[in-house]
Amino acid sequence: MGTHGELSEVVLPRNMSQRRSLFDDSPHTLVNMVNELNQHQPGRGHRQDRVSFLLILLGVLLLPSLTMAEGQDSPRLLTDVVTQQADQFALLESDEGALRLFTTSVGPALGLKDAAGVLGARLPSKMVKELGVPELSQSVSELMSALGTWQFANSLRQETGLSTPVLPLPTARQDWLRARNQTAAFSDLLRLTKEELDSRTAQGTSEPRNIELRLAAERTAFEASHQAITAWWNIHGWKNRIRQTKGQSRLCGTWQWIIHNHQQHGEQKSTIVFPPPGTTSANAATPAESIFLGDAMYLRWEQNGHIQEDSLLFIKDDQKIEGSFVSNTGGWGPISGKRLAPCKP
Repeated sequence: MGTHGELSEVVLPRNMSQRRSLFDDSPHTLVNMVNELNQHQPGRGHRQDRVSFLLILLGVLLLPSLTMAEGQDSPRLLTDVVTQQADQFALLESDEGALRLFTTSVGPALGLKDAAGVLGARLPSKMVKELGVPELSQSVSELMSALGTWQFANSLRQETGLSTPVLPLPTARQDWLRARNQTAAFSDLLRLTKEELDSRTAQGTSEPRNIELRLAAERTAFEASHQAITAWWNIHGWKNRIRQTKGQSRLCGTWQWIIHNHQQHGEQKSTIVFPPPGTTSANAATPAESIFLGDAMYLRWEQNGHIQEDSLLFIKDDQKIEGSFVSNTGGWGPISGKRLAPCKP
Protein backbone atom coordinates (compact mmCIF):
# COMPACT_ATOMS: atom_id res chain seq x y z
CA MET A 1 0.00 0.00 0.00
CA GLY A 2 1.35 3.44 -0.92
CA THR A 3 0.61 4.99 2.43
CA HIS A 4 2.42 2.16 4.19
CA GLY A 5 5.56 2.78 2.15
CA GLU A 6 5.50 6.51 2.77
CA LEU A 7 5.20 5.99 6.51
CA SER A 8 8.24 3.73 6.53
CA GLU A 9 10.28 6.44 4.83
CA VAL A 10 9.28 8.98 7.46
CA VAL A 11 10.33 6.75 10.36
CA LEU A 12 13.46 5.35 8.72
CA PRO A 13 14.81 7.94 6.23
CA ARG A 14 17.08 6.61 3.48
CA ASN A 15 19.71 9.33 3.83
CA MET A 16 20.78 9.56 7.43
CA SER A 17 21.81 12.90 8.85
CA GLN A 18 25.50 13.74 8.95
CA ARG A 19 25.20 15.92 12.04
CA ARG A 20 27.45 15.14 14.96
CA SER A 21 26.07 12.68 17.45
CA LEU A 22 25.05 13.79 20.90
CA PHE A 23 27.75 11.54 22.32
CA ASP A 24 30.52 12.05 19.74
CA ASP A 25 32.95 13.53 22.27
CA SER A 26 31.76 12.06 25.57
CA PRO A 27 33.62 8.72 25.53
CA HIS A 28 36.94 10.49 24.99
CA THR A 29 36.13 12.92 27.81
CA LEU A 30 35.28 10.06 30.15
CA VAL A 31 38.48 8.17 29.38
CA ASN A 32 40.57 11.27 30.02
CA MET A 33 38.79 11.87 33.31
CA VAL A 34 39.32 8.31 34.52
CA ASN A 35 42.99 8.42 33.54
CA GLU A 36 43.32 11.65 35.50
CA LEU A 37 41.60 10.11 38.50
CA ASN A 38 43.87 7.06 38.38
CA GLN A 39 46.93 9.29 38.48
CA HIS A 40 45.75 10.77 41.76
CA GLN A 41 44.25 7.57 43.20
CA PRO A 42 46.31 4.56 42.00
CA GLY A 43 44.54 2.08 44.29
CA ARG A 44 41.16 2.76 42.69
CA GLY A 45 42.17 2.23 39.08
CA HIS A 46 40.21 -0.95 38.47
CA ARG A 47 36.97 0.47 39.81
CA GLN A 48 37.31 3.62 37.75
CA ASP A 49 38.08 1.59 34.64
CA ARG A 50 34.80 -0.23 35.12
CA VAL A 51 32.99 3.09 35.54
CA SER A 52 34.52 4.39 32.32
CA PHE A 53 33.59 1.24 30.43
CA LEU A 54 29.97 1.38 31.61
CA LEU A 55 29.58 5.05 30.69
CA ILE A 56 31.05 4.58 27.24
CA LEU A 57 28.88 1.50 26.69
CA LEU A 58 25.81 3.49 27.67
CA GLY A 59 26.72 6.17 25.14
CA VAL A 60 27.10 3.59 22.38
CA LEU A 61 23.75 2.01 23.25
CA LEU A 62 22.03 5.38 22.97
CA LEU A 63 23.35 6.11 19.50
CA PRO A 64 20.73 4.02 17.61
CA SER A 65 17.94 6.11 19.14
CA LEU A 66 19.55 9.24 17.77
CA THR A 67 20.15 7.92 14.26
CA MET A 68 16.52 7.03 13.60
CA ALA A 69 15.48 10.56 12.67
CA GLU A 70 16.95 13.66 11.06
CA GLY A 71 16.34 17.29 10.22
CA GLN A 72 13.85 19.34 12.25
CA ASP A 73 12.02 16.24 13.47
CA SER A 74 14.77 14.52 15.41
CA PRO A 75 15.89 13.88 19.00
CA ARG A 76 19.31 15.04 17.81
CA LEU A 77 17.97 18.53 18.50
CA LEU A 78 17.89 17.82 22.23
CA THR A 79 21.57 18.52 22.81
CA ASP A 80 21.31 21.86 20.97
CA VAL A 81 18.26 22.93 22.97
CA VAL A 82 19.87 22.01 26.31
CA THR A 83 22.89 24.13 25.40
CA GLN A 84 21.13 27.06 23.76
CA GLN A 85 18.39 27.41 26.38
CA ALA A 86 20.51 26.53 29.41
CA ASP A 87 19.63 29.79 31.17
CA GLN A 88 15.90 29.07 30.92
CA PHE A 89 16.30 25.48 32.13
CA ALA A 90 18.36 26.72 35.08
CA LEU A 91 15.31 28.68 36.30
CA LEU A 92 12.81 25.79 36.17
CA GLU A 93 11.42 24.76 39.53
CA SER A 94 7.76 23.82 38.87
CA ASP A 95 5.55 21.93 36.44
CA GLU A 96 3.80 25.16 35.50
CA GLY A 97 7.03 26.85 34.50
CA ALA A 98 8.19 23.76 32.61
CA LEU A 99 4.93 23.57 30.65
CA ARG A 100 5.11 27.26 29.82
CA LEU A 101 8.68 26.94 28.57
CA PHE A 102 7.75 23.90 26.47
CA THR A 103 4.75 25.54 24.79
CA THR A 104 6.51 28.82 24.05
CA SER A 105 10.04 27.75 23.20
CA VAL A 106 11.29 24.21 23.75
CA GLY A 107 8.50 22.34 21.96
CA PRO A 108 8.76 24.24 18.66
CA ALA A 109 12.57 24.10 18.83
CA LEU A 110 12.41 20.28 19.13
CA GLY A 111 10.06 19.83 16.17
CA LEU A 112 7.10 19.25 18.52
CA LYS A 113 5.10 22.30 17.50
CA ASP A 114 1.72 20.50 17.32
CA ALA A 115 2.06 19.15 20.85
CA ALA A 116 3.09 22.59 22.11
CA GLY A 117 0.08 24.15 20.38
CA VAL A 118 -2.38 21.70 21.93
CA LEU A 119 -0.98 22.10 25.45
CA GLY A 120 -0.91 25.87 25.09
CA ALA A 121 -4.56 26.12 24.00
CA ARG A 122 -7.78 26.12 25.98
CA LEU A 123 -9.73 23.14 24.72
CA PRO A 124 -13.22 21.82 25.46
CA SER A 125 -13.25 18.81 27.79
CA LYS A 126 -14.35 16.55 24.93
CA MET A 127 -11.31 17.51 22.85
CA VAL A 128 -9.03 17.14 25.85
CA LYS A 129 -10.12 13.51 26.10
CA GLU A 130 -10.06 12.83 22.34
CA LEU A 131 -6.57 14.29 21.96
CA GLY A 132 -5.17 12.44 24.98
CA VAL A 133 -4.02 15.66 26.62
CA PRO A 134 -3.35 14.09 30.07
CA GLU A 135 -1.03 11.48 28.52
CA LEU A 136 0.66 14.16 26.42
CA SER A 137 1.13 16.41 29.46
CA GLN A 138 2.78 13.55 31.36
CA SER A 139 5.24 12.93 28.53
CA VAL A 140 6.06 16.64 28.36
CA SER A 141 6.63 16.73 32.12
CA GLU A 142 9.05 13.80 31.80
CA LEU A 143 10.84 15.51 28.92
CA MET A 144 11.25 18.84 30.69
CA SER A 145 12.45 17.33 33.97
CA ALA A 146 14.97 15.22 32.04
CA LEU A 147 16.20 18.29 30.18
CA GLY A 148 16.41 20.24 33.43
CA THR A 149 18.48 17.46 35.01
CA TRP A 150 20.64 17.26 31.90
CA GLN A 151 21.30 21.01 32.04
CA PHE A 152 22.18 20.83 35.74
CA ALA A 153 24.64 17.99 35.11
CA ASN A 154 26.16 19.91 32.20
CA SER A 155 26.64 22.98 34.37
CA LEU A 156 28.58 20.92 36.92
CA ARG A 157 30.72 19.40 34.18
CA GLN A 158 31.68 22.94 33.19
CA GLU A 159 32.08 24.29 36.74
CA THR A 160 34.26 21.59 38.26
CA GLY A 161 37.63 23.03 37.38
CA LEU A 162 40.03 23.18 40.31
CA SER A 163 39.68 26.95 40.66
CA THR A 164 35.99 27.18 39.75
CA PRO A 165 33.43 27.26 42.57
CA VAL A 166 30.53 24.80 42.42
CA LEU A 167 27.30 26.78 42.70
CA PRO A 168 24.57 25.41 44.99
CA LEU A 169 21.27 24.26 43.49
CA PRO A 170 18.31 26.38 44.67
CA THR A 171 16.10 24.45 47.09
CA ALA A 172 12.91 24.81 45.03
CA ARG A 173 14.62 23.55 41.88
CA GLN A 174 16.33 20.72 43.74
CA ASP A 175 13.01 19.56 45.19
CA TRP A 176 11.33 19.70 41.77
CA LEU A 177 14.09 17.73 40.06
CA ARG A 178 14.44 15.23 42.89
CA ALA A 179 10.71 14.43 42.78
CA ARG A 180 11.03 13.43 39.12
CA ASN A 181 14.43 11.75 39.16
CA GLN A 182 14.68 8.54 41.14
CA THR A 183 17.92 7.37 39.52
CA ALA A 184 20.97 6.53 41.61
CA ALA A 185 23.19 8.76 39.46
CA PHE A 186 21.16 11.90 40.20
CA SER A 187 21.01 11.12 43.93
CA ASP A 188 24.77 10.61 43.96
CA LEU A 189 25.26 13.87 42.10
CA LEU A 190 23.24 15.84 44.65
CA ARG A 191 25.11 14.18 47.52
CA LEU A 192 28.53 14.81 45.98
CA THR A 193 27.60 18.40 45.14
CA LYS A 194 26.73 19.07 48.77
CA GLU A 195 29.91 17.36 49.98
CA GLU A 196 31.97 19.36 47.50
CA LEU A 197 30.44 22.64 48.66
CA ASP A 198 31.04 21.73 52.32
CA SER A 199 34.61 20.63 51.55
CA ARG A 200 35.49 23.77 49.63
CA THR A 201 34.06 25.91 52.40
CA ALA A 202 35.88 24.12 55.21
CA GLN A 203 39.17 22.97 53.68
CA GLY A 204 39.59 24.53 50.24
CA THR A 205 39.92 22.58 47.00
CA SER A 206 39.87 18.78 47.15
CA GLU A 207 41.13 17.51 43.82
CA PRO A 208 40.09 13.80 44.01
CA ARG A 209 36.59 14.74 45.18
CA ASN A 210 36.32 17.19 42.31
CA ILE A 211 37.02 14.45 39.74
CA GLU A 212 34.50 12.11 41.36
CA LEU A 213 31.91 14.86 41.09
CA ARG A 214 32.65 15.23 37.40
CA LEU A 215 32.14 11.49 36.90
CA ALA A 216 28.80 11.69 38.69
CA ALA A 217 27.82 14.61 36.47
CA GLU A 218 28.72 12.57 33.38
CA ARG A 219 26.61 9.62 34.55
CA THR A 220 23.66 11.88 35.32
CA ALA A 221 23.92 13.60 31.94
CA PHE A 222 23.88 10.21 30.20
CA GLU A 223 20.83 8.99 32.10
CA ALA A 224 18.96 12.28 31.68
CA SER A 225 19.66 12.34 27.95
CA HIS A 226 18.31 8.80 27.62
CA GLN A 227 15.15 9.79 29.49
CA ALA A 228 14.78 12.87 27.30
CA ILE A 229 15.12 10.81 24.11
CA THR A 230 12.44 8.37 25.32
CA ALA A 231 10.08 11.22 26.20
CA TRP A 232 10.74 12.94 22.86
CA TRP A 233 9.72 9.80 20.95
CA ASN A 234 6.58 9.48 23.07
CA ILE A 235 5.57 13.05 22.24
CA HIS A 236 6.59 12.68 18.62
CA GLY A 237 4.34 9.61 18.27
CA TRP A 238 1.40 11.22 20.05
CA LYS A 239 -0.51 12.22 16.90
CA ASN A 240 -0.11 8.79 15.38
CA ARG A 241 -1.40 7.11 18.56
CA ILE A 242 -4.46 9.36 18.55
CA ARG A 243 -5.04 8.61 14.87
CA GLN A 244 -4.72 4.87 15.46
CA THR A 245 -7.07 4.91 18.44
CA LYS A 246 -9.69 6.85 16.52
CA GLY A 247 -9.43 4.49 13.53
CA GLN A 248 -9.66 1.39 15.72
CA SER A 249 -12.71 2.85 17.46
CA ARG A 250 -14.41 3.34 14.10
CA LEU A 251 -13.57 -0.19 13.00
CA CYS A 252 -14.65 -1.77 16.30
CA GLY A 253 -17.77 -3.93 15.98
CA THR A 254 -19.12 -6.92 14.07
CA TRP A 255 -18.83 -6.92 10.27
CA GLN A 256 -19.92 -9.09 7.38
CA TRP A 257 -16.82 -9.39 5.18
CA ILE A 258 -17.19 -10.30 1.50
CA ILE A 259 -14.03 -11.04 -0.50
CA HIS A 260 -13.98 -11.82 -4.22
CA ASN A 261 -10.75 -13.57 -5.22
CA HIS A 262 -10.07 -13.09 -8.94
CA GLN A 263 -7.35 -15.73 -8.82
CA GLN A 264 -9.82 -18.43 -7.75
CA HIS A 265 -12.91 -16.83 -9.32
CA GLY A 266 -14.73 -17.31 -6.05
CA GLU A 267 -16.41 -15.30 -3.32
CA GLN A 268 -15.91 -15.77 0.40
CA LYS A 269 -18.21 -14.45 3.12
CA SER A 270 -17.26 -14.29 6.77
CA THR A 271 -18.22 -12.54 10.00
CA ILE A 272 -15.41 -10.57 11.65
CA VAL A 273 -15.40 -8.98 15.08
CA PHE A 274 -12.96 -6.12 15.71
CA PRO A 275 -12.29 -5.33 19.42
CA PRO A 276 -12.13 -1.87 21.04
CA PRO A 277 -8.76 -0.08 21.00
CA GLY A 278 -6.23 -1.52 23.39
CA THR A 279 -8.03 -4.82 23.92
CA THR A 280 -7.72 -8.33 22.50
CA SER A 281 -10.06 -11.29 22.40
CA ALA A 282 -9.82 -14.90 21.25
CA ASN A 283 -12.95 -14.35 19.13
CA ALA A 284 -11.88 -11.00 17.71
CA ALA A 285 -9.89 -10.28 14.57
CA THR A 286 -6.35 -9.05 15.18
CA PRO A 287 -4.44 -7.80 12.13
CA ALA A 288 -0.66 -8.05 12.33
CA GLU A 289 -0.54 -4.37 11.40
CA SER A 290 -3.07 -1.60 10.95
CA ILE A 291 -2.65 2.00 9.77
CA PHE A 292 -5.42 4.60 9.71
CA LEU A 293 -5.33 7.89 7.79
CA GLY A 294 -8.68 9.65 7.84
CA ASP A 295 -11.24 7.41 6.14
CA ALA A 296 -8.54 5.18 4.68
CA MET A 297 -7.07 2.15 6.40
CA TYR A 298 -4.44 -0.49 5.74
CA LEU A 299 -4.74 -3.94 7.32
CA ARG A 300 -2.08 -6.62 7.11
CA TRP A 301 -2.94 -10.22 7.98
CA GLU A 302 -0.35 -12.92 8.62
CA GLN A 303 -1.04 -16.60 9.27
CA ASN A 304 1.13 -19.65 8.64
CA GLY A 305 3.24 -17.86 6.04
CA HIS A 306 0.21 -16.45 4.25
CA ILE A 307 0.14 -12.64 4.02
CA GLN A 308 -2.80 -10.55 2.90
CA GLU A 309 -2.86 -6.76 2.65
CA ASP A 310 -6.15 -4.85 2.59
CA SER A 311 -6.52 -1.28 1.35
CA LEU A 312 -9.93 -0.09 2.58
CA LEU A 313 -12.15 2.97 2.98
CA PHE A 314 -14.90 3.81 5.47
CA ILE A 315 -18.15 4.89 3.75
CA LYS A 316 -21.82 5.48 4.64
CA ASP A 317 -21.08 6.94 8.10
CA ASP A 318 -18.82 4.00 8.97
CA GLN A 319 -21.59 1.50 8.28
CA LYS A 320 -19.83 0.07 5.23
CA ILE A 321 -16.30 -0.56 4.03
CA GLU A 322 -15.02 -0.91 0.47
CA GLY A 323 -11.59 -1.65 -0.91
CA SER A 324 -9.33 -4.34 -2.29
CA PHE A 325 -6.80 -6.92 -1.19
CA VAL A 326 -3.66 -8.61 -2.47
CA SER A 327 -1.92 -11.68 -1.06
CA ASN A 328 1.53 -13.22 -1.36
CA THR A 329 -0.01 -16.30 -3.01
CA GLY A 330 -1.22 -14.32 -6.02
CA GLY A 331 -4.76 -13.64 -4.85
CA TRP A 332 -6.33 -10.25 -5.44
CA GLY A 333 -9.73 -8.65 -5.72
CA PRO A 334 -12.37 -6.40 -4.11
CA ILE A 335 -13.51 -6.38 -0.49
CA SER A 336 -16.78 -5.06 0.87
CA GLY A 337 -17.91 -4.94 4.48
CA LYS A 338 -21.23 -4.21 6.16
CA ARG A 339 -21.58 -3.46 9.86
CA LEU A 340 -23.79 -6.01 11.61
CA ALA A 341 -23.42 -4.81 15.20
CA PRO A 342 -21.85 -1.82 16.99
CA CYS A 343 -18.74 -1.91 19.11
CA LYS A 344 -19.03 -3.77 22.41
CA PRO A 345 -16.60 -2.72 25.17
